[in-house]
Amino acid sequence: MSHKSPLREDKTCLNCNHVVASRFCPNCGQENTDTRKTFYHLFVHFFEDLTHYENAFWKTIKNLLLKPASLSKEYLSGKRLSYLAPVRLYIFISFVTFFLIAVIPNNEDSFGKGFQDGLKKTESKESKKSKVEIDTIYIEQQKIIDLEKKGIISKKDSDSIQKFIKDSKEKELLDDKSEFTILGKKYKSVEELDSIQKYSPESEKLGDFEYWFTRKAQLVQDKYTGKEIKEKFIESFVHNLPKALFIYMPLFAFVLWLFQNKKRWYYFDHGIFTLHYFSFLLLSLLILKIESFILGHLSEYLFFRVIDYIFKSVAVIYMFYYFFPAHHRFYSEKRIVSIIKGIVMFFINLFSVIFILMFLAIYTFINIH
Repeated sequence: MSHKSPLREDKTCLNCNHVVASRFCPNCGQENTDTRKTFYHLFVHFFEDLTHYENAFWKTIKNLLLKPASLSKEYLSGKRLSYLAPVRLYIFISFVTFFLIAVIPNNEDSFGKGFQDGLKKTESKESKKSKVEIDTIYIEQQKIIDLEKKGIISKKDSDSIQKFIKDSKEKELLDDKSEFTILGKKYKSVEELDSIQKYSPESEKLGDFEYWFTRKAQLVQDKYTGKEIKEKFIESFVHNLPKALFIYMPLFAFVLWLFQNKKRWYYFDHGIFTLHYFSFLLLSLLILKIESFILGHLSEYLFFRVIDYIFKSVAVIYMFYYFFPAHHRFYSEKRIVSIIKGIVMFFINLFSVIFILMFLAIYTFINIH
């Protein structure tokens, strides 16, 4: 039994001035104890609060992972003090997940190392190719100079041919170097794009939106290399992903609302189910990230690579499977009806998520700074 502070002699609540007959105020719930505490009491009180929070936290996490929909049903039935509140749970898991994803470095497993080695070899080949192209330009120019010295061609022709060769080769190198095309078109710079848009015939000009998007993308290409664009794109995408999920949750709850009895289920009920389901998905991603980080350091051993592969496969399958028993248990429908609804909702949500992610990807790309 925990140590309790002595009650105040004054029976007037310090918080709301209501008369307190026993330990707790019947009006606001505040404990009517002495406000001046000893260090021992503060230590014991802190330990009790921490233990209570940990018990509720681990109980919540256990049910969230292993008992689909149990948290939602318990919450709506009125049992709320034994678990973390849905909004607090989602915010906490979301913060920890995206924080650790940003902080924990990506391990280079055996596949990753092989990919990196292949990338280095490709870059080395490209470097050698560029050197060969430059040497070819030099050799061909020397041939033209020799012809000029022998009097076979004039100085003017020699200069023109050399310039043509150099420009042609540089254009080839530029084309090979370009990693992105904007709406199927390539531009050397934003100045070239602006010039084409300004002086081209009306029939060949880009539309207002197409020109705006192309110019935004060209500004990014002019400022960064392909590798830098990819790095900044991934960084910005991960940064905006929590916002996209937060925006999508009301839509997910709305889809659930469309498929259920409107008199029996309120939108609030679907919102609670959605918060718990998305908390599960984020927590699963967090576990996968931690597992990948730990086993990534042991990837040189075949045994741990196999364990890593099995764990990831089982986790991904479970993440897809989880929704169906959760939906069935929460809405208490016949299993076949719940499965059919679940499949239809899965495809609706899949297309919705793809659309949002595409929009997010475009927004991320044109706003790279």
